[in-house]
Amino acid sequence: MFESPRKSINVLNAWSESQEELRETQPASPPRGTGKRIKIKKKKQKQKQSAKRSVSAPQLCTDDDDQGRKETKYRPDEPIVRGIFQIGKNSHDVVLTATRVTWTPIHPETPTADRSVRKQEEYVELKDVFAVKVKRRRSVGQQTGGTLLGITLFQCKKKGLKLKDHAIHLNNLSVDHCETWFKSLKDILSGFKNRPKSLKVFVNPISHKKEAYQIYLDKVAPLFKLADIQADVTITKRKGHALSILKDCSLEEYDGVVCVGGDGSVAEVAHGLLLRAQMDAGRDTDSIFTPVQAALPLGIIPAGSTDVVACSVHGIRRTVTAALHIIMGHHQPVDVCSFSCMGRLMRFGFSAMFGFGGRTLALAERHRWMPPSQRREFALIKTLANLKPEDCELSFITSRGTEDQTKAERNGDGGAICEDDSWQTRHGLYLNISIMAIPCLCSMAPRGLAPNTRLNNGSMALIVVDNTSRSEFIKHLKRYSSTNNQFGFSFIETHTVKAVRLRPRSHGNWADDFSEENEECDSKTMPIISSEGTYPWNIDGDLLEAPSELLIRVHPQLLTLFGEDVEEAEEAPVKCSCI
Repeated sequence: MFESPRKSINVLNAWSESQEELRETQPASPPRGTGKRIKIKKKKQKQKQSAKRSVSAPQLCTDDDDQGRKETKYRPDEPIVRGIFQIGKNSHDVVLTATRVTWTPIHPETPTADRSVRKQEEYVELKDVFAVKVKRRRSVGQQTGGTLLGITLFQCKKKGLKLKDHAIHLNNLSVDHCETWFKSLKDILSGFKNRPKSLKVFVNPISHKKEAYQIYLDKVAPLFKLADIQADVTITKRKGHALSILKDCSLEEYDGVVCVGGDGSVAEVAHGLLLRAQMDAGRDTDSIFTPVQAALPLGIIPAGSTDVVACSVHGIRRTVTAALHIIMGHHQPVDVCSFSCMGRLMRFGFSAMFGFGGRTLALAERHRWMPPSQRREFALIKTLANLKPEDCELSFITSRGTEDQTKAERNGDGGAICEDDSWQTRHGLYLNISIMAIPCLCSMAPRGLAPNTRLNNGSMALIVVDNTSRSEFIKHLKRYSSTNNQFGFSFIETHTVKAVRLRPRSHGNWADDFSEENEECDSKTMPIISSEGTYPWNIDGDLLEAPSELLIRVHPQLLTLFGEDVEEAEEAPVKCSCI
């Protein structure tokens, strides 16, 4: 029965369709005669000819499917091909439909068999299958050919926040049989339009203790090859290298961009994608403008020290999980901030810190000769030892969350500030000010640096830490590594905003703040000053020196990332050894 599955199914389909059409054309009381028999014979011949035609992926798939597949004349549960394969140690009756592969073990009939026991049917949804390969046995060193063993399906399985690849082996030695199944499966899988076929990949070779490229070669590249994804890889040689390429290269040939690196690398690639979109749209970025969305989605392979963007969109720091999100074409819209100074766009980003966060990064950048982990701990301890407040004028526009986002989407203003928006202004001494459009999850902050915001709720979290003692401030920092509320202090206030304007009111040289003679200054009475008029900002782990007032706006769903929205990471919290 299963020696020639295509012929059997095609003949079955032809017969059933001809019978159905015959019943529709027959009158209630058909007359007898040779003319009717000739008419029926011609219709049967037409049906047999149509049944012999090959079936392609666009015919097998439906446009209503969430995965974006095309319309078909076949019902989702209608068999396309059917055959016998050995799965494990037993033979199985395997059926392929437009949506799944189902297999049932074949049990020999015996007089004592209990027919009331149902057969153990198993299946895999084709929306969870990302590759199909011909399985062969090859000798050592043999690159091509080999003994045919069958075909293998590669499934993306989800366990909690983790994604992993799982192989399902369908063993059969018939070449024609396996070829029929292989072509049918390939046709169906090629109909998933969100899955990328070509990617531009940027790898920061100095990320993750200079192991980022090896991580890509060992864990990511094999999965891309398995899914038949063409990857154009660029190993960045300097800061700004990826940005310069994205501004000039042709993006039409790619289905997405991938960054292998830490938060700094991700911020550079994201900024490059968005800046290129403004250039292509002819947008003037020298004033308050409405940005356009990036043309391509961005995939993030975590290979840094904290990876807050990757953790926020994947919920976990796992290379295979991130790679499978890209392969499966999981898309997640994300809000993005724009940072402007004196009416000119400085960059796009996800988060910013001014005060303690900015000065810690600035000090670490001045000691890049140290190993990364030592540099970060040294800068943190040194900044805590010289903890001083910032004298600032802070203004912000509160957001009503979903209502503001819906209004922005309807008007297409992309987060533009309306005339009727009212600014709330205050000034004083602040130890730290954070503005974040994403929750910024990481192993040291399992609830996130901004747990009250989400990836695409159309708003930013404004976290203001007023001037307080060093001991109280350290208590606040320690709360990040636990599940307790890190904002449960009288000197901390939080707001949900859509725009922030920060104007430092101090003057002096911030680089002198860490000199030995200033270590004994009273942190409560001596604000930091800067004669050069530049102030350090921590923008997604990158140092940005702004000369004066900085305007931060949120733009709803400006960028699409490969991934899925999560509430919080499941990784165990890791406390920093220096706090």
